[in-house]
Amino acid sequence: MINELFAFYKPIIENRIDELLPETNAPYNEVVRASRYSLKLGGKRIRPILMMEFCRLFGGDYKSALDFAVALEMIHTYSLIHDDLPCMDNDDFRRGKPSCHKAFSEDMALLAGDALLTEAFAVAANANTDADIKVKAVATLSQMAGFSGMLGGQVIDLSFVKNPPDLDSLCDMYARKTGCLLRAAAIIGATVGGATEIEVNKADIFAQKVGLAFQIIDDILDVTADPELLGKPVGSDDKNQKTTFVSILGLEGARAEAKRLTDDALKLLNGFEGNTENMKALTEYLLQRNF
Repeated sequence: MINELFAFYKPIIENRIDELLPETNAPYNEVVRASRYSLKLGGKRIRPILMMEFCRLFGGDYKSALDFAVALEMIHTYSLIHDDLPCMDNDDFRRGKPSCHKAFSEDMALLAGDALLTEAFAVAANANTDADIKVKAVATLSQMAGFSGMLGGQVIDLSFVKNPPDLDSLCDMYARKTGCLLRAAAIIGATVGGATEIEVNKADIFAQKVGLAFQIIDDILDVTADPELLGKPVGSDDKNQKTTFVSILGLEGARAEAKRLTDDALKLLNGFEGNTENMKALTEYLLQRNF
């Protein structure tokens, strides 16, 4: 089922990206090319798919959430471009290909990230839906990407270089740095689909569970994954002496915690009235993924 889900949604997402970021003959085309390069590197599109599935779950047309989903993926991609820069994680590869600053240049990568973040809000603001929904979506994207969300999580992560975290602090950082964009997918998708406030809150809690489990699996993969499948070197957390769920709980403890969170998320899905089979398949895939 999960393969069919990806096969259905990914071409829709890729086509919309192509429509929104066409190459031009304009003097600024180099930054468009750099932005497209990173946006089209072959990610799984988990966040856009999650958003459109939540929209569908509550009776909406998944296409109504498409532009918000692409905007979210633009924000996610900007964060990856900036994460890879020499001033941050200094990673030369992303998804098995040269990072943006290696494929182009450091200054162009910085601008490509800035461009994607900026354009994301233009895409969301121009989505073909009711104005009140657009206002809620833009506000959610801003909150989840900003000071108290993903960006704040990155700042907290940097602070751990000097002050290694305990488990609670690590969970808080992961909830912001990784979980907030997944929360945005759930909240916006449910809102566009016509969910009640109570249902939106339940979707948000689901995404919080999935987001933390997602990052724990990333910690595990940094120890256990095949670098060819992962698309980047493994062992960087240990090399950089980073505190992770694996370093605190060990591999088996980390796996157990990821499974507990996933089981909680699956139980939440049982409380929704719509067909949750696709969402359950996606949730289980995130636990079992090997890249």
